[in-house]
Amino acid sequence: MTEPFQEPEPLVELDEGAELMVAWQAGDEAAFERLVQTHLGRVHGLLIRFLGPRAPLDDLVQEVFLRVVRARDRYEPTARFTTWLFRIVYNLSINHTERRRPTARSLSAPDDEGADLEVEDELAPSPSESLERADLVQAVQVAIAELPERQRMALVLAKFEHQPYTEIGEVLGLKEQAVKSLIHRARENLRTRLAPLLAEDLV
Repeated sequence: MTEPFQEPEPLVELDEGAELMVAWQAGDEAAFERLVQTHLGRVHGLLIRFLGPRAPLDDLVQEVFLRVVRARDRYEPTARFTTWLFRIVYNLSINHTERRRPTARSLSAPDDEGADLEVEDELAPSPSESLERADLVQAVQVAIAELPERQRMALVLAKFEHQPYTEIGEVLGLKEQAVKSLIHRARENLRTRLAPLLAEDLV
């Protein structure tokens, strides 16, 4: 009896990162160098937004790409490369926070991290306005840092990396609806934590 005709499964369309990984698997060592150059900044940015600037960022970035090296032979391009890479970053970040267990900081805790965030321009505000803005930036940073880890990563991926909910779900191992709920709760938590400060600005 003749087997019924079946349409062949469509080939997965590779993004640039996946193409470089596949080329590297095939022996193109220069492809790995291009891969690192292309994604180094995004990995660093994701780590600093999730862990803060006081984390050992250089060591963690290096560890991310060491994990990429170790996964070379078993890598399969079943998802966007950034999704796969961000999952490595997330898992490494969780391991780091579990090892360090830093003490929680309150919104009123003194800090000097906001000094590098402001860029001077010709229309720079007055010193008092600059201080108020720096205080607000710092408060937002601290409030994000105090979110539960999944909420924090979901929010960072959505807001700063502009990742769709489906891909955030792949990074976190969650369904799309669960990601939507996480981001909603993260935003509500931020509103609650920042409400006293924002109320002061309106007075």
